[in-house]
Amino acid sequence: MPTRRFLITSAVAAALPAPAFSAADPSFRSFLIGIRADARRAGIRPATLDRAFAGVTPNQKVLDRDRHQPEFTMTWTRYRELVITDKRITDGHRAVNANRGLFQRVQSRFGVGPGVIAGIWGLESSFGTGTGDFRVVEALATLAWDGRRASFFRSELMAALKILDHGDVTPAGMTGSYAGAMGQPQFMPSSYLRYAVDFDGHGRRDIWTSTPDVLGSIANYLARSGWRDGQTWGQAVSAPPGMIAPGREAKRPLSEWARAGVQPLSRRWAGTAETPAGLIAPDGAGGQTFVVFSNFDAIRRYNPSDFYALAVGLIGDQVTA
Repeated sequence: MPTRRFLITSAVAAALPAPAFSAADPSFRSFLIGIRADARRAGIRPATLDRAFAGVTPNQKVLDRDRHQPEFTMTWTRYRELVITDKRITDGHRAVNANRGLFQRVQSRFGVGPGVIAGIWGLESSFGTGTGDFRVVEALATLAWDGRRASFFRSELMAALKILDHGDVTPAGMTGSYAGAMGQPQFMPSSYLRYAVDFDGHGRRDIWTSTPDVLGSIANYLARSGWRDGQTWGQAVSAPPGMIAPGREAKRPLSEWARAGVQPLSRRWAGTAETPAGLIAPDGAGGQTFVVFSNFDAIRRYNPSDFYALAVGLIGDQVTA
């Protein structure tokens, strides 16, 4: 998955006075000329480029958010309070109940159950209600031109142009975050090209407005990241006082954790005695503790954060309970 922030951020710092950017800015105009030349060599049609770059200028709001992201350390406890809210769980129950048949069809095709899909859907876009309103081409062009991580954003911009050239979405419909993450699953364009699917068979991979395509695309991402159907991500446990959790990579059979005094809070293990599991305590000894299985690693391939993967798992468990 592309790089994306995993912590809930507060409002960005006050914006600097906006310069008088325009499409006529010499350096930006030169940048677009280079992009168009590269895109033509990649086989993208001139008409697509004309539509994609119509009215595109450097977006100061994009630059402000990129340059003034607040830096802070957040505990798991605080993160959990911010993202696993009563409203999100209530909305999640409603979304899952409204799409039960669809979730079943997605699971039949991709081997990924409703819980983890719903967890990602809820965390990325609050079940499709908050997808970002930046024009993706303009946001990516701004970031690629600005120079910080220019190579990454230039590559993502080229991927976005390929999507437009294929006809899956219009430039106006290609909206997302200031950093170019698109639609309800918040896929970067390169991830879209690899994982998005036309699950409803209407001829386009629509991760903006088609719930079947959204859920199918999330499932396809997880399936190709190693998700194992019929298994869960992990579970909450209790650990002996002072036990140091060695982390998700130090996997041992559940029977070994049990002999060390680790016990499931549900009083029932979510795997067999031989199931390999890591032990994590995101806030350190004395805080919440979890055993995590291989499916936890599949979630982290979507977003490489223990906090994120835990939240996805816990939201999914609650909204499908």
